[in-house]
Amino acid sequence: MNSIASVTLEVDDPTAATSFYTAAFGLDTQVRVRAAQTPSTGFRGFTLSLVVSQPANVNALFEAALDAGATTLKPAAKSLWGYGGVVQAPDGTIWQIASSSKKDTGPATRQFDEIVLLLGVADVAESKKFYVGHGLSVGKSFASKYVEFATDAGGVKLALYKRRALAKVAGVSPDGTGSHRLTIGSDAGTFTDPDGFAWATVPETARSSQ
Repeated sequence: MNSIASVTLEVDDPTAATSFYTAAFGLDTQVRVRAAQTPSTGFRGFTLSLVVSQPANVNALFEAALDAGATTLKPAAKSLWGYGGVVQAPDGTIWQIASSSKKDTGPATRQFDEIVLLLGVADVAESKKFYVGHGLSVGKSFASKYVEFATDAGGVKLALYKRRALAKVAGVSPDGTGSHRLTIGSDAGTFTDPDGFAWATVPETARSSQ
């Protein structure tokens, strides 16, 4: 298993969430929604990221998200690693929009290069071991702080980070209880990881349509 076909977000209003993701980011396959089944409060333990090629694209997607109803958690700005910001969708999902480049090389577009699911975990080394055991291949690893798994083109990339550190990056408190309100769809099987993130098998027909 080298990629995640899709992620499913549990939301209070599926119709409104679908409208948001279509209008803000043009997403209709990699990110899916369904009605929330269980309660959740505070930080849900993960973020989703749109990785783009230049700051102008960050700004275009950031503004589109705000126009569609998102709120700003961190304004888009330059940093040591590039340029980016953080928004929270109306359904509560936290989105990072970022580029490793600090300079524009062309006209602004709302095109993105990657979608990254970043899980905030209690023990990065143990979670890394768990996922390698379920068929994922490590792409990048920085000791016990960060792990990024190799993925096929067109899917959602998976990465691991300490929960408290991820909350800091997102600009929110690390406190949270209840459901993650997230199901990760792939061909790895149906299971729950050490931090309670649920995985479900996605049919081959759905994966091939990505």
